[in-house]
Amino acid sequence: MLEIRQENKNDYEEVYNVIKIAFQTAEHSDGNEQDLVVALRESNSFIPELSLVAVQDNKIIGYILFTKIEIEEYEELALAPLGILPEYQRQGIGTKLIEEGHKIAKKLGYHYSIVLGSDKYYPKFGYIPASQYGIIAPFEVPNENFMAIKLNDTNKKIIGVVKYAEEFEI
Repeated sequence: MLEIRQENKNDYEEVYNVIKIAFQTAEHSDGNEQDLVVALRESNSFIPELSLVAVQDNKIIGYILFTKIEIEEYEELALAPLGILPEYQRQGIGTKLIEEGHKIAKKLGYHYSIVLGSDKYYPKFGYIPASQYGIIAPFEVPNENFMAIKLNDTNKKIIGVVKYAEEFEI
């Protein structure tokens, strides 16, 4: 049975390996996603409740992390990374991690989550080009790959350029 839960310190080594393996075959990867997670855990952008693992048969098979970003004066979220071990991909595990992350993010009061990713994958969760919300990437990227989702109903319109945690080195 699959369990989605908050990551703890005992998971760090296994999570590191899951991310490293998951991104070895990724279409777009710099090969450092696992090191980024290590750095983000030590940053002010880290939110422990939004660092989640997927566990099956006492083995971590997937991971997702949402960290704080700034858009003008607003604090919102970036989804990065999401990694599933190759042999467990296309079984709905990423979906469960994203849905649980969104549920927790809503409870914590965040309004938006952004992601740089596949325009074939993330739209099924409600992500649309971030530009439609007035949210702009701090780097050149195809509009369809820089996406956002509105997590909580809000009348405030956030318009501006995303400022990622410095650990992203953007």
